[in-house]
Amino acid sequence: MHEMKFFNFLIETPDEAVERIDDIGGPHSHANYPWGWAQAGNTPYRWYKQNTHEGGVHVPLIAHWPARITDAGGLRDQFHHVNDVVPTIYELLGVTPPEVYRGYAQMPITGTSMAYALDDAGAASAKDVQYFEMMGHRGLYQDGWKAVTRHTPGVPFDDDQWELYDLRVDRSETNDLAAAEPERLAAMVERWWTEAEAHGVLPLDDRTIELFGARFRDRSPHPADRSYRYFPPMAPLPAQAAAALGGRSWDLVATVDRPAGAGGVLYASGTENSGLTVFVQDDHLVFDYNAFGDHTIVESTLPVPVGESAIGVEFRRTGQTGTARLVIDGADAGSVEIPYVMAIMSSIGPSVGQDHGSQVSERYDHPFAFEGTLARLDIVLLSPSQAQEADAARAEQRAAMARQ
Repeated sequence: MHEMKFFNFLIETPDEAVERIDDIGGPHSHANYPWGWAQAGNTPYRWYKQNTHEGGVHVPLIAHWPARITDAGGLRDQFHHVNDVVPTIYELLGVTPPEVYRGYAQMPITGTSMAYALDDAGAASAKDVQYFEMMGHRGLYQDGWKAVTRHTPGVPFDDDQWELYDLRVDRSETNDLAAAEPERLAAMVERWWTEAEAHGVLPLDDRTIELFGARFRDRSPHPADRSYRYFPPMAPLPAQAAAALGGRSWDLVATVDRPAGAGGVLYASGTENSGLTVFVQDDHLVFDYNAFGDHTIVESTLPVPVGESAIGVEFRRTGQTGTARLVIDGADAGSVEIPYVMAIMSSIGPSVGQDHGSQVSERYDHPFAFEGTLARLDIVLLSPSQAQEADAARAEQRAAMARQ
C-alpha cells in the first residue's frame, strides 16, 4: 500500500495489503507491484529499471514538431541516450553553449545531437558509444553491440560476469555471445572503464537504499552547512534536491507578514500517504506529521501575530520517535510527541507557500496557498550534538525572558 514503508524497513504483507485492495491504485495508496509484474512490463527486455540490461535503460522517445517532422507517426531506429536531448535542442535552436558562464567553467556537453534523424529515418546512428552504470550494474553500447553485467552487492567488481549481445539482431538480449566473441567483449569492458573515468563514474559504489540520502557539499542542492533558504514564489522541488528532513532533527522558520485571518501552507513535503506540512489555519500555526496515513498534529497555543513574525517548528528525533515543538517569535507555542519518525518520507518533493499536489493534511484542501506574504523560509538540519546545543540555547533564552 505504501512504497515508502519498504524504504523504512517496514514490511507490509500481502494479507495486510489485500484488506485495502479497493484502495490500491487510488489516491489513498502509494503502491508498488511485485517483481513479476515488473518483468512483464519490461517485455521483451530483461531485468528492471535499476539494472543496465535493456529492461532498465530502454524507453521510447516521442517527438512532436509538425513544422519539421513531415512523416507524422514515423519511426526512428537510431541508438540514442537521454544525454542526447540537450545537444539536440541546442542544434535546433542554433545555440552554442559557453565554455565559461559567469566566470565558472562549464561541464562539457557529452551527448550527440539527434536532429539529423528527424529528417532521415534511414540515416546511420551518429551515436557510437554510451556507458551505463547504476548501483554497480554496468553496461556499454558500442556500434550496435552491448556489453553488460548485473552486479551483486558485495561481490568484487572484477568478479562480475559480463555478457555480450548484438543489439542489431537481438534487442531482448537473449543470445549471449561472450564465449563466442571474447576479444570484442574484453575490448568493450576496457572501453567501459575508460568512459567511466572520463565521466566521473569512479569510484564505483554498489550501495542501494543508502544512495537515496543527501550528500552534503557546497555548490550542490545540499550545502555543507546543511542550511537551506527558500524565497517564494518558487516551483515545487524534486525530493532529491530539497532539504533532507527524513530521519533527522531540524529547525524550520518562516518569516511572514499577514493580515488577520490569512492562512495557508508554509511548507509541505510528500503526499496524503506520507509526509509533513506546516501551515496557518484559523490564526494558529499547525504542524501535521503524516506517517503512512497516521497523522500526528499539533496546533499552536498562541495565535500567529498580525503583521510580521517568525514562526516555525523545532523537530527533534530521538531514535525511532521524536518531538515537534511550535515556536512563534521565539516563544514556545505547543509540542507533540511523534510516535514514529520516518527515515525516508516520500519520493514526492516539497513546495513552499502551498501544498502543490496530493495534500499531506486532511485539515485543508490543496493547494491552500499562504494568503499573507512569505518572505523566506529557512531550514537547518541538525546533528544530535547540534540539536542539544540548540535546545540548551533555547532553554537559556526562555529563562532570560522569564527573568525580565
